Amino acid sequence: MSTSPERAARTAKDSTVMHVLARAGFVASGIIHILIGFIAIAVATGAGSGQEADQSGALAELAQVPGGLFLLWAVAVGLAALGIWLILSAFLDRSWQTKRKRSVHIVENLGKGVIYLVLAFTAAIFAIGGTASSAQSTSQLGATLMSSPAGVFVVVLIGLALLGVGGYMVYKGTSRAFERDIQVPADPAGHTVRILGVVGYVARGVALGAVGVLFLVGAATNDPSKTTGLDGALKSFVSLPFGVGVLVGIGVGWIAYGIYAFFRARLARL
Repeated sequence: MSTSPERAARTAKDSTVMHVLARAGFVASGIIHILIGFIAIAVATGAGSGQEADQSGALAELAQVPGGLFLLWAVAVGLAALGIWLILSAFLDRSWQTKRKRSVHIVENLGKGVIYLVLAFTAAIFAIGGTASSAQSTSQLGATLMSSPAGVFVVVLIGLALLGVGGYMVYKGTSRAFERDIQVPADPAGHTVRILGVVGYVARGVALGAVGVLFLVGAATNDPSKTTGLDGALKSFVSLPFGVGVLVGIGVGWIAYGIYAFFRARLARL
């Protein structure tokens, strides 16, 4: 028989309120991805000077629009609810069939849940009038790690992990494995959702893989300034051959994922 804490957690996870807020979290995630996509395109075309092409940049842009304060709080609440739901799902779901699938399910949902909670906290900082720089925080983390005896090895492990996650996202997009997360409509809208999902996941995977590469470069050169997270990774494309075109493509892909997240808010299997 389930223990009382487990029953309470399962009741909270399956409640109507939690489902509504979690779906709102997908909408909030979509908004952030779309804004990052537009910032990436602006950086590629030279119009995004001074903007951070990451979550902090997106939230800073959101704070400037009419009703931005309300939107920031809505984003914070939605992302926090989605993060809590994913963490609960990591341990309470029984859809896995093998121990390996169970382990992958726990790691994936727990990781995503923590990320959404961090994003929710960042959104709340902007909502109360504060500021935060994801790029600066990541670079400071890299500097702190590299100053410790085994820190370089940790940075290498982070870089390899990011490359692995990025590769998994590309696989999830190209194999359409993301369809397990949603109820794909049989009508033409379902075809649109599939295209958005494929393009979005691949673009996110490429961007995250680039972050991983920069971490590895930072470790190899002992240069923490390379570990600037998503902002540094996206901006690094500009200096590469055909990099502007690639960055525009990534920006379009992030916008596609943002729109996919709007569909997921309605179609997600909760």
